[in-house]
Order: sequence, then structure tokens, then C-alpha cells
Amino acid sequence: MFAKLALLAIIGAFIGWMTNVFAIKLLFRPLKPINILGFKLQGLIPKRKADIAESIGETVEKELVSVEEIVDKMIEQTDKEMIINEIRGRILSIVDKKMPILVPPTMRNMIIGFVNEAIDDNAETMMNEMSEKLIHHATEKVSISLLIQEKIMEFPLEKLERIIMEIAKKELKHIEYLGGVIGFLIGILQGLIVLNM
Repeated sequence: MFAKLALLAIIGAFIGWMTNVFAIKLLFRPLKPINILGFKLQGLIPKRKADIAESIGETVEKELVSVEEIVDKMIEQTDKEMIINEIRGRILSIVDKKMPILVPPTMRNMIIGFVNEAIDDNAETMMNEMSEKLIHHATEKVSISLLIQEKIMEFPLEKLERIIMEIAKKELKHIEYLGGVIGFLIGILQGLIVLNM
């Protein structure tokens, strides 16, 4: 009786383990649909790649990062003083070059001083306004969701499979072993029921 019980447990463990091995493989394989007895068989991820891409794109845009946050962070980390000084240098250079030679030096210095003062008074406000316009323009023109969808759709399935398998190798092995353990326990339970009848 013990030998029969052990045999049923081993068979159950093998079936449970193999079932989970095949289930994990069927996440990706076959990559392209194949017909088996009138049924189309294709891996879950290849079959639903477009839906998965859309879902990931929308989740990232809604829950993780938005265009506004990216542009805000970019503007926040930009040295505004450096930009203002760069703009000041260019404007003063243009004013100096475009001013007629006949303008007396005193008048020239007054005009350059006035332009410099106007830049000091208005540059920060103008930078803030330009930042707001840039954020508004970026949110209208750029969709993180669509960018992510496009990148996922372009990503080769074989490479995606390799990456996922490498990242989750340990967890997937545990799932396979768990199938064996559950199959083993079911085998023992079946054996106890069958042998006690």
C-alpha cells in the first residue's frame, strides 16, 4: 500500500511540476499563432502585446510620471541665472552692434544701461511665463503613454522574454516547485481515497 501511495504522490508531483513549467512557457510561447485542432494557440504576452503596451503606458502616465513633472523637473534643475546672463550677453551684443556709430558714448552707455536694467527687471518673470508656456505646449504635443506604447510594440518579444525570465528566474522556479509540491500532496490524497475504497 505504501509503495502505491508513494507512486501516486510521485506521479502527482511530476504532473504538478510539468503543468507549471508548461504554464510559464505558455506566457510567451508560441510567439506567433499556430493552429491545433482548429484552435489558435499563442503565448499570452505575444497575443495581448498591444493591450499590455497600452495598459503600461496609461499606468505610467497616470500613476508614475507625467509630462508636466518631467518639464517641471527639467526647468527646476536648469540654472536660470546662467540662462539670463547668456540672454543678457547676446542682447547687449546685438544692441551694441546695431547702434549707429554716430551715437555718442554717453548716450550709448545710457541705452545699454537701460536695456540691462530692463533685463534685470523682467527676465525672471519672462522665464516663468516661458516655462508655463513650455509646460502647456509639451502636455498638448507629447504623450508619455503613446511613447511607451510605441517602444513596447517595437521591442522584440524574444528579448522581452529573456529579460523577464532573467529578472524573475528565482520566482518562476519557485512556482514550478510549488506545482510539484501541490501535485505531490494531491497524489497522496488521491492515493488515500483510492486505496481506502
